[in-house]
Amino acid sequence: MQNYKKIFLAAAVTLAFSAGAAAETLKMGIEAAYPPFNNKDASGNVVGFDREIGDALCAKMKVECTVVTSDWDGIIPALNAKKFDFLISSMSITDERKQAVDFTEPYYSNKLQFIAPKDKEFKTDKDSLQGKVIGAQRATLAGTWMEDNMPGVEVKLYDTQENAYLDLTSGRLDGILADKYVNYEWLKSDAGRSYEFKGDPVEESDKIGIAVRKDDPLRARLNLALKEIVEDGTYKKINDKYFPFSIY
Repeated sequence: MQNYKKIFLAAAVTLAFSAGAAAETLKMGIEAAYPPFNNKDASGNVVGFDREIGDALCAKMKVECTVVTSDWDGIIPALNAKKFDFLISSMSITDERKQAVDFTEPYYSNKLQFIAPKDKEFKTDKDSLQGKVIGAQRATLAGTWMEDNMPGVEVKLYDTQENAYLDLTSGRLDGILADKYVNYEWLKSDAGRSYEFKGDPVEESDKIGIAVRKDDPLRARLNLALKEIVEDGTYKKINDKYFPFSIY
């Protein structure tokens, strides 16, 4: 009988160890160059609103998650090449992107708004922008909006939002069109203090979602986890850490 107990105990320990070893792990894809939503701290760690929301969703799904960074231009191909399992990097839900990936329900809402120097007149209608150079990040809603709605206006596209800001402060741009909340963060910085929002938001219906590969059941799990972090207050705690207003 003692031998049977020893065998049973050993089997139980082995099973428990195997279950722990087989814990599900997922990789989240992030650009890490779009503060305050995603960027790297002084130690090279990926931080920001997107990262914290992603971690909260993983905790709700009871999975281990790691971060994989990717350049923005190739971030959807990287998802479809299975370099990561889901993409949480402030991506606008668009019909064009829906042809390549599936999106969760929106995890925040965005607006597009111009910024320009405080001491210069800057009107945001098409006629007033003729002859000016406007910056936007490549492959974003802002860049597409400029090309679709401001024919004849010179638009300079950048690989990262940070590079657009560098050209604005160096005088190579007259203004920038970008996500309002990204601009809001930059305007608080030392570099951004001489700049301000100009005009009203030009787009207010931009919804930001988490992307997964087509027909991936992970989408439903992420949607459920998102609903749970909103209901239990986790989302609000993260939101309030970055913004004095709700972006949900």
